[in-house]
Amino acid sequence: MRFVYFSILVMMINMGCTSCQREEVAPHIKKNIEQGSRSIKSNTKMVMIPGGKYKPFFGSDTSMIKVDSFLIDERPVTNGEFLEFVKAYPEWRRSNVKRIYADTNYLKLWTSDTTLPDTVPLDAPITQVSWHAAKAYANAVGKRLPLLDEWEFVAMADNEVPNARKKKSYSDDIIDLYLIKNRQFNPVKKSSPNYWGVYNMFDLVWEWTDDFNSVLITGESRAGEYSDKNMFCAAGAVTATDVMNYAAFMRFSMRAGLKANYTVNNLGFRCAKSIHKN
Repeated sequence: MRFVYFSILVMMINMGCTSCQREEVAPHIKKNIEQGSRSIKSNTKMVMIPGGKYKPFFGSDTSMIKVDSFLIDERPVTNGEFLEFVKAYPEWRRSNVKRIYADTNYLKLWTSDTTLPDTVPLDAPITQVSWHAAKAYANAVGKRLPLLDEWEFVAMADNEVPNARKKKSYSDDIIDLYLIKNRQFNPVKKSSPNYWGVYNMFDLVWEWTDDFNSVLITGESRAGEYSDKNMFCAAGAVTATDVMNYAAFMRFSMRAGLKANYTVNNLGFRCAKSIHKN
């Protein structure tokens, strides 16, 4: 069964590599995202994550990345919260959003610009939103999207320890959650939190990060080093620090196939905040 998973992952990586490039925000888009004159309030509890170092999934076996202390939402942004956002920001409603910001599947399940069907609970995670829309929401509530390293740092934890990646069951348990159908329609915070007190890292939706495609499957972008073997997409496994972590392969191949205006049925987001040092 694990061989089947790995075969699927290789195919996902191959499909995703056509867009393996850093997404840049055009100046006129950045201006739109950064306008915060109509800021709305977020009541979501934020959890403080102490800084530290961790071994990234892609890189050398000895590479360690420093993560500064930061705050992260304890759960994903919900349909109800995003509904309040589009009411306050009409340019992000389904009928108004520009295609450069979101593709044609943006909020496709909604019955109108400000109406959700009964099959989409208000307390379930928002999905079918682009990176641009997620960025705009985060800015409107005075937050930002988490960095990829921040998200992965939190994701190392299970409900007992801050780094559970050495446990044999760690990746398998996440894979089992990924395979649950229509999990994006389940309410937030119904499962147990992890070691940090953060909910729903794996059991509901994939999540946007601010620099979602900063790590290229064909090589390790932080190191800036490429070799002939890394020019083949399936060779992304060569630079992985844990080749048995199938769940991480799935996340990174998913990210590699995204562009900033893409919307996906089970792709949502949560927000983060930097902790400013005195």
